[in-house]
Amino acid sequence: MPVTSIAFTMYPVTDLQRAVAFYRDVLGLTPGALVTDFWAEFDIAGGTFGVGNFEQVGTPGTAQSLAIEVDDMAAFRAALKERGLESNEPFETQICFISGVRDPDGNQVWLHQSKAR
Repeated sequence: MPVTSIAFTMYPVTDLQRAVAFYRDVLGLTPGALVTDFWAEFDIAGGTFGVGNFEQVGTPGTAQSLAIEVDDMAAFRAALKERGLESNEPFETQICFISGVRDPDGNQVWLHQSKAR
């Protein structure tokens, strides 16, 4: 029985409405159809990212696996700064640039910009 895809990635949060506002309004993610009092999903290029505030999601502030692709790292970081949010200086690898920003609970979100191939 083969694995066909990643179903979703999830982050633990303390305040669901605050987290939804951050991921929607600050990072620009598109809200998905499923939203409850303890869970909300975002659609990202055919995948799903969810935030939740129930025990199985984990401890808020400890997640660090979400990396989102951005077209222009400098412009994206400048837009975050305008909103009062600091991100790390980008780290350059052979194939990309990577920077980090934290959500309101302290979870790490990676900003990733691929280099032209």
